[in-house]
Amino acid sequence: MSENCFLKQEATLDILSHVANFCAECYTPLAENEIIFYDMKNYRYLCSSCQETIQEKSTENCNPEDGVDNSLFS
Repeated sequence: MSENCFLKQEATLDILSHVANFCAECYTPLAENEIIFYDMKNYRYLCSSCQETIQEKSTENCNPEDGVDNSLFS
């Protein structure tokens, strides 16, 4: 059974102003409407590039989930 380690979603003004406005791994600023990933294991937001890098290095069987119905902040 695969574990979902990342929640894929679009960066909204609510997320950027209340939770995080930069990638927790590389500290690159996140922009509104950018696709970002919530790291379910480490409780942080990541840019696409860092999410891909971390997923490639991970030994867990993780698949990013579409954030269409699974947004943390709707």
